[in-house]
Amino acid sequence: MKKLPKKLPNQVDAFVGRRVRIARLEANMSQEKLGEALGLTFQQVQKYEKGTNRIGSSRMAQIAAAVGKPIAWFYQEVDQPETPASDMPGRLLDLAAAPPYVRQTIDAIHHLHSAGNEQALRSLASIASMLSGEAIRAVRAAVAEEARHA
Repeated sequence: MKKLPKKLPNQVDAFVGRRVRIARLEANMSQEKLGEALGLTFQQVQKYEKGTNRIGSSRMAQIAAAVGKPIAWFYQEVDQPETPASDMPGRLLDLAAAPPYVRQTIDAIHHLHSAGNEQALRSLASIASMLSGEAIRAVRAAVAEEARHA
């Protein structure tokens, strides 16, 4: 039996999911704790955070209330891609092909979380949030450059 190719998350869904994760961490909540507040399992929260499952408007209102953020915060800096994410696999982060510093950063975050260093995690999330605007602009510039060479 032939396997169907995995469907890639929509770029906007993945962006909003990352914002849910940032807000959850800033609120010092685990996925399980947020799931309980929403009447969901932590696995469903994971799917939202990865962008695998889309978040409906009523669920977004619940998430925003649970983490203490306005709904608009989750969409700041989001830009609808011109083509679906499934048509642009090169624009998605492939962790296996990512530079070593990406893996090192993820390992450092995991270590801080395991050590219970919430203050450092909040600071890191805040820095990442500030940089995300710069990163989005850099990705847009790289994509525009790629399109010019295509």
